[in-house]
Amino acid sequence: MSGIPDARRRRLLYRSRHRGTREMDLLIGGFADCHLDAMSGPELEEFERILEFSDPDLFSWLIGGTAVPSECDGPVMARLRAFRLPKAGA
Repeated sequence: MSGIPDARRRRLLYRSRHRGTREMDLLIGGFADCHLDAMSGPELEEFERILEFSDPDLFSWLIGGTAVPSECDGPVMARLRAFRLPKAGA
């Protein structure tokens, strides 16, 4: 993240990097490092809702094991799912 983020973004970044499992710390934390600065107010609210869920639930949604609940199925979740997917031909 560039510059000094506001308190809300700092809190979200911390929560993203300290999920409980190393894999999710890296995945969610990496996503936050890349995208948190540019998120709008509604996107921050969606990201906060996403972070409320457990690592097993999030992991299942990200790999497509289970459907994403409607309250989390927005533009931020779409970007998070795209963030974790390998690029074609990689």
